[in-house]
Amino acid sequence: MLEFIQTIGQILLINILLSGDNAIVIAMASRNLPEHLQARAIRWGTFGAIALRILFVFIMIYLLQLPFIQLIGGCLLLYVAYKLLVDKQDHSQMKSGNSLREAITIIIFADVIMSLDNVLAIAAIADSDLLLIIAGIILSIPIILTASELILKLIEKFPIIIYIGAGLLAWTAGKMLLEEALVQQLFASLKYGQLIFLNILTLAVLFIGKWRRNQLEMTV
Repeated sequence: MLEFIQTIGQILLINILLSGDNAIVIAMASRNLPEHLQARAIRWGTFGAIALRILFVFIMIYLLQLPFIQLIGGCLLLYVAYKLLVDKQDHSQMKSGNSLREAITIIIFADVIMSLDNVLAIAAIADSDLLLIIAGIILSIPIILTASELILKLIEKFPIIIYIGAGLLAWTAGKMLLEEALVQQLFASLKYGQLIFLNILTLAVLFIGKWRRNQLEMTV
């Protein structure tokens, strides 16, 4: 039970960090609609996005069973961890819909594009446990929709949250890499080899990400 709660907590954290700005995209997409239609656009757009996200999870669970996909997925997740540290999203050019149907379409497709890394991350953290994944997604949706502005302010005030999330992603990526027999063999003869690998990999991502983030901030 404790492990279940811990995993749900990790999924919630990653969902919030990787999807915290989705609510901003939703608001931007529906900003040109009359007020009485904005709520409908947000409701139906979010419903469609959740349905597609769960569909992608099913696909991801299947893909993670294929040869070398754990290796590829681990590398992609490392990149997601790095991007979380260095990227700053700019939604100023986000397209807005002029009709209810157009706004819903924009919301769904924008969310899908922004959520592919999210789906990979939570599938890896939950170790492809469908119940955990769906529970994590469902629990995180109301948080993202109702508290996104607060979440973004907290992240700005306490940047350590970003580093915790990136560290969790890097650690999870390392565990995915260790699922590959070839990678396991490299550390088989070394005592605590896998643990050492996970720690070095996580610290390397955090160090490189922070260095790059500092470089970008100096050029602004």
